[in-house]
This record gives sequence, structure tokens and C-alpha cells, in this order.
Amino acid sequence: MDFTIQEYKNRLHKVQQSMQKKGIELLISQDTANIYYLTGYDAWSFYYSQCVIIHVNADEPICYVRAQDAGGALIKTYLKKENIVIYPEKYIHTWPNHPYDGLVELIKTKKWDKLNIGLEMDSHYFTAFCYEKLRQGLPNANLKDSERLVNWVRCIKSETEITYMKNAAVISEKAMKTAMEVINPGVRQCDAVAEIQSALFKGTKEYGGEYASITTLLPTGKGTSASHLTASDVEFVSGEATIVELSGTYKRYHAPMARTVNLGKPEKKKIDAMKATNEALDAGISKSLPGNTANDVAQAFWKILEKYNIKKESRTGYSIGIGYPPDWGEHTLNIYKGDMTVLEPNVCFHMIAVMQFGDWGVEASEAIRVTENGSELFCNFPKELHIKS
Repeated sequence: MDFTIQEYKNRLHKVQQSMQKKGIELLISQDTANIYYLTGYDAWSFYYSQCVIIHVNADEPICYVRAQDAGGALIKTYLKKENIVIYPEKYIHTWPNHPYDGLVELIKTKKWDKLNIGLEMDSHYFTAFCYEKLRQGLPNANLKDSERLVNWVRCIKSETEITYMKNAAVISEKAMKTAMEVINPGVRQCDAVAEIQSALFKGTKEYGGEYASITTLLPTGKGTSASHLTASDVEFVSGEATIVELSGTYKRYHAPMARTVNLGKPEKKKIDAMKATNEALDAGISKSLPGNTANDVAQAFWKILEKYNIKKESRTGYSIGIGYPPDWGEHTLNIYKGDMTVLEPNVCFHMIAVMQFGDWGVEASEAIRVTENGSELFCNFPKELHIKS
């Protein structure tokens, strides 16, 4: 197991306390990261329905998985065998049959079908069909959105979680160093990413890496004016910039980082934009203090952009920790104007400055931990514009 049984029990208790406050008697969580957080279950089985079920008074959650994955659940989770409930193959891609037909029967068998049931209505993989099966099958239940209840509990990390993120950060540093070495004129983007991905998986001599919940992003040339572009078989071109965004991963915990590299002498506008970007990042980091809000961080960041007359509409950060495809965000706090979430020690977020200017752009980011007296960066890697002559 990746954590002690006591840590899992502490997590369950915090979730149940939040359930009580929200009037939720039964919680169905299909968010893959939440399933891992509450049970330890970790497998590439999230492409079909699976969930964890938490009763407000239960000693353990129930892990509801496909029969084929029962062995994985027994290996990976801390749960008693009776709390790993399986559904048969007849529910797999045989519409209108669905795994949540079996879930409905389980809830009825437990006599939980008249409870206030919380759902993760906006989580990945919780489909409209999942909801309809519950709505039609449990007419006497009160179905309501749980408002990312588990995600918010995850926001404050334990010391073990912080250690895992620090390990992930070391892998991020090694992979970014590799990126700066292999990105050269005439090299295919895909070949560069192959080396970067190798570094992400190899990790260190002490511990290896894992697949990240987002593949290495590599906007290049005009692509730096866009977000979330991945590598192709096109070669890097002298004079162009490339943005590298990646994350090391250790026991599903991430520490993302973005940097920009220019092949050859950069135009002055790129140098100036990168300096302004980093000044804004540093201003935001300086306000990443316990007791401050996400809004305080955002206001400090945007104040610098306004000084340089730079406009930016998108948020500049989000909470991080556990990650599964398709993203590594926790879907809770945002570093954006108006988000009044109060920062507490061991809240962790990715502060990312995506700066786009028509047909070009620059980017830098830092994974940040709020501490008792301030904040610290997970990664140690220069964030100025990297120039390769």
C-alpha cells in the first residue's frame, strides 16, 4: 500500500464529516483520483464505470469494480474482501445494460435506496447514462451534486503526500533538463518527446517514475500562441521557440513545470515578455501565504501584467496532487481573480503563466506548496527564457 491504514481512515473520517455538513448520507465517487485517495485502488480501468461508495457511518468504503479487476482491487486497496464488490461482464458495452444497473441493485440490497445520495456530477467518466441509471433505478432517493466534496478534502496534503510530490518534482527537473538538451534544430518533435518520456519513467536511482495524467505538451513556433498542443513528427526550426510542459509522477502525485526554450537568438519581444511573465509569477508566489486567498495571489500576478500592459483572460493556476488522465488538476481552487479560497499549510497548486500574443507566446510555471510561514517551490529549475545558440 502507498499509505498507512491509519491515513486512509483519517481521509474517510474527513470525507464523512464533510458529508454530514452537506446532508449527504451516501456518496458515490467515480473520480479516479478520489477512488485512489480513499482506497488505494490504482489501475488503468477507469475507461469503464467504477466507483467508491461511502456511507456516512461506515468503517470502510466499498470499491465497486468490474469482475476482471477484482484481483487488482485486492492487491492495491486496504479494504476487506467483502468491501470489494464486483459487477459481471454482462454490463460491459451491452447497452442498454450498464454497470450502474448492478450499482442500483447493490444500493437496494443495502437498503440505502431512500437516502440523500451525493454524486460527482461533473467528474470525468461520470456519464449522463450513469446518472440516468441512478435516477430511474432509485426513484425514492434524493440525488444531489456533492460539489467536489472529496476533491476539497484532498486539497490539504499530508506529510507523506508532500514527500511523494517532492519525489515527483525531482523527476520533473530531470525530464526538463533532458528537454533542454534534446530540443535542437532538425530534430523531430516526436524524437525529443521520446527522450523526455524516457526520463519521466526512469526517474532516479532511488525511485522510478510513472505515466503522467497529461502527456508532455510541446507547442512550437506559431504553436506557442496556443495551449495544450502535443508533439508531431515535424522538425524543430532554428529561430523558433518551444514551450515544454511536463510533470514527473510518483505514486500518482504530480509536480508540473513549464519552461520556454528558443533555438537561436530570440527577438527582443520574447525576452521582454518572458521577463514580465516571470516577474508576475514571482509576485504571485510572494503572496502564496497561509491566510491569504487565491484571489490575493491572482491580484498580485495581474498587477504586474497591467504594469506591462499585457492582457490575459485565462486563470493562472489550480490545485494539484493526485492525477489520472485526462488531467492533473484537483478541480478545486483556481488562481484567478475573485476566488476567495483561503490558503492553508500544505495546500499545493500549479501556478502557470500561459502568455499568448497573436502568433507567438511564452510560458513558465511553478508547482507551489503553502507552508506554515510562507511557501516553497517543488522544482528547482531556471525559469528564464532558455536560449540555445
